[in-house]
Amino acid sequence: MSNDNPIEVDKTTESSTRTNSLARSILKKPVKDLQLIPAAALKLLKLTNDDTSKVKDLSRVIETEPALAAKVIRIVNSAAFCLPKKITSIKHAVNLLGFSAVRQAAMDQLMYNKLIRNRTKSLFNQLFFWQHCLFVASLSKRIGVALKYPDPDMLYTGGLLHDIGKIILENYGEVSYSDYLSVVEKTDCAQMESEKTFFGLSHTEIGHHFCLEWHLPSALTAIIAFHHDFPPPASEYHQYQTEIAIVAFSNYIACMQGIGSAANLSVPVLPEQVFKIIDINKLDLESLLEQVDKDMLNTREFYGIQFPNASRLRASLVKTTLKLSYFGESKTRIKPKSADLMAPNISSLTIPHRSLDPNEFIPWTLEAIHNDFHVDRVMMLKVDPKRRGLVATYWWPSSILQKDLGIFEIPISAISGQLLKCLRTKKPVLIKNESVEDEKMLHRLAVDECIVLPVLRHQRMAGLIYVDNALTKQPLEAHQLFEMLPIASELGVALLNAQLYRLAQKKSQIDPLSQLFNKRVINEFLDKLFKCDKAVLEKTVLGFIDIDRFKLFNDDCGHQAGDDALKIVADILRSMTRPGDLIGRYGGEEFLFVLRDIDSKGALNYAERIRSEIEQRGKLLSERFRGHALTVSIGVAVYESSFATYADMIKAADDAMYRAKQQGRNRVVMSSLGAV
Repeated sequence: MSNDNPIEVDKTTESSTRTNSLARSILKKPVKDLQLIPAAALKLLKLTNDDTSKVKDLSRVIETEPALAAKVIRIVNSAAFCLPKKITSIKHAVNLLGFSAVRQAAMDQLMYNKLIRNRTKSLFNQLFFWQHCLFVASLSKRIGVALKYPDPDMLYTGGLLHDIGKIILENYGEVSYSDYLSVVEKTDCAQMESEKTFFGLSHTEIGHHFCLEWHLPSALTAIIAFHHDFPPPASEYHQYQTEIAIVAFSNYIACMQGIGSAANLSVPVLPEQVFKIIDINKLDLESLLEQVDKDMLNTREFYGIQFPNASRLRASLVKTTLKLSYFGESKTRIKPKSADLMAPNISSLTIPHRSLDPNEFIPWTLEAIHNDFHVDRVMMLKVDPKRRGLVATYWWPSSILQKDLGIFEIPISAISGQLLKCLRTKKPVLIKNESVEDEKMLHRLAVDECIVLPVLRHQRMAGLIYVDNALTKQPLEAHQLFEMLPIASELGVALLNAQLYRLAQKKSQIDPLSQLFNKRVINEFLDKLFKCDKAVLEKTVLGFIDIDRFKLFNDDCGHQAGDDALKIVADILRSMTRPGDLIGRYGGEEFLFVLRDIDSKGALNYAERIRSEIEQRGKLLSERFRGHALTVSIGVAVYESSFATYADMIKAADDAMYRAKQQGRNRVVMSSLGAV
């Protein structure tokens, strides 16, 4: 970066200083002391696949590590290479197999032995993670070869190391990546945002810090730091857009195939810049995935991992979703330039992105599925807490419920078999008469079979798409299940986009730090509520939340820690509040919630769950906050006719909260019931 822009340099320096400070606070020791990359691996990274890197240079590096040399000899003599006779020296292996193959085998072994710890009971399964890294590395290299990129080996190494920040956090963090995975499903935030809220830094920022400390090549640093979000034009890493795009593309495909870095993380968003850099029409995805499958199978005997082998089906799914990502996510709605890009069901795939109003795009999507797949009925089901069951909220054709079913609903108590599996695992199912439970379910629905697909928003269930042929009795096929899956995925993205759009419209109403409603919105809501009839106010509850000893977080840990504590409390409130209730930041370290249609017992239980979850999260993050407990005191007020204004109700809850403080903090107090 040029030094003629002092403002830009200052910003970069400030950001780097903040990252260094946060990294020191969340890791058990400085990155430079972790010894993550063996000396031999660093030497291998400096060897390039060109004339200046001679056979003897590579042989010398490997042979200085006897254990490594033995493993490389074992690999090259395995069935993967099908050599006519046994190889007994590294030099012979390089001469016969080539520089690239031997260097790759050595890098795999060095990084696996140093980085991966097979702790099967951890949520962050490191063997599963290694499978992801190998897949991304192999596909990145294959794509590089297909696109005639000059150094495919570098792409392989970039794919191998792209998520190294996760391993650093898991093995050396004061709070581990497994700890993060234990709470990630309780948040609506995207992965990068939720990582920052939980750790203070994302895995890409930790990875970037690691690269700088270890002086890794700039191209690798760019891949590790920016494979989720491209660097700005002024960045020194902007010149590595091609490398970033190839690894980001491979990472996306791996995750979409279920080969992600962790089982319960959602598929990442593919940056739009990828399509400007990589022409997917020039890639034979089916052939590439077949080659990667062979690469993965060849390593299975060394790592003991079972790898998938369904390249044709996956290639179809990949291509469909990639087209969708391109056309659906582009702000300019770029039209296809080639007939090759068009898929048979492209209308179904693009419909969710033609509006930001769910009342428009959900019915349109169901209609498109109905027309493209020639099925009888398509419905969007959602959990209705009042009805305690799955209820159809949208359907197509528009007349089917009135003529055929009336209200379509499935009580929670009646859910079993494959439908229950779908809800628990968030996986699509084709339900047939193959078990007693499924037979009962289908009989209840008056159908012979049906397809159910989860609609996910950041790995949380937003609803289900239900499909059947109840009228024509035509059989449903397994391939339809997989062809419809990208549509359900994009409907989830569209629902998230609609939510983000609504939030953008209400930006003036949102507190920028917590992303909850601000004090003005809360007061306006309560003012409007108190102007209604008293019957409307019955069963209304207001709660006041205050973070205990908040000043210590700022004074002892820094203001960033204080901000992170506020974000964590806000995230928990968001995840535990029902639709229709109101939560907001009232100022400083104070939060407020308003619950409707709930009695004092229910309000007390809700407040206690909030308090308990924050306490548990605080224990998990105690090292990060230097031993300070993250707890809250909560005061709860149930509406009484004596409250002339909403200010009276706020005061009652505020007074109860102060009593909670006086009684020892970390507790819930009702305005009229005393302490819990």
